[in-house]
Amino acid sequence: MNMMTLWHISGWEFAALALAALLVGFSKTAVSGANTVSLAVFAAVLPARASTGVLLPLLIAGDILAVLTYRRHAHWPTLWRLFPAVGVGVVLGTLFLVRAGDGIVRTSIGAILLLMTGITLWRRRAAGRPKSGSEPEGAGDGEAGAEGAADGGSAGGGSVDGEAGTDRSAVSTRAGRTAAGAYGVLGGFTTMVANAGGPVMSMYLLSAGFRKLGFLGTSAFFFLIVNVSKVPFSAALGLIDGHSLLLDAALLVFVVPGAFIGKWAVNRINQQLFDRLVVAATIVGALELLLS
Repeated sequence: MNMMTLWHISGWEFAALALAALLVGFSKTAVSGANTVSLAVFAAVLPARASTGVLLPLLIAGDILAVLTYRRHAHWPTLWRLFPAVGVGVVLGTLFLVRAGDGIVRTSIGAILLLMTGITLWRRRAAGRPKSGSEPEGAGDGEAGAEGAADGGSAGGGSVDGEAGTDRSAVSTRAGRTAAGAYGVLGGFTTMVANAGGPVMSMYLLSAGFRKLGFLGTSAFFFLIVNVSKVPFSAALGLIDGHSLLLDAALLVFVVPGAFIGKWAVNRINQQLFDRLVVAATIVGALELLLS
């Protein structure tokens, strides 16, 4: 019995999963939040509960590739500030799953994503600053811009360990800590219930003023650690087993080229376009969850 017979999927359905796996790799090294579309595709083709177990190893594979690519650009103070709140969110998500049905879960996540997007856009406008369009020369455009963009950009006039003459800790103020706590809880909640924490954390990193490389490096380590920590729980619930891993093995070959395409593309996307793509991908994913 082959893999497609085990899962009762057609050739077209496998092609849709393959495209979604390609998008997982692309989102991990380019436009974080785009893999929300992958979540919707997996949930549409496979049983909703089982789809989370199949997708998790593919996400981890993408996370590993992203860490290998952007490991020098992670901002660890932000990560340590997020993890306790994420733990709280995971617990809340577990309790929510015990009581809520699939329809309520999907609607709740979609509404949260739209709310976070709206708040982020409002904060950026209220701060009265350009939408990250004015980078230091070469920043965010590859290795030459790594030093200027590695740890973040301005957030209302500050930066995350970045440019001279500005606040060196935009995420360490009281407002920054409050935002980290709120987004961390929401990120833990959504990643637990539907592997959908990416858009929430994308909105947090954008609101904190992270530029491309700092954004990608910080999110890469964040999701690698969080997703690996979820594996024992998924296995205990029967979401990861021999059948799911067989399908993962067939789809893994599409994650790798997706990651390389993302790496190629990110060096050709300016900061303003990058921000817009992240926001657009988040909105599309949220609407998909609300309307499906």
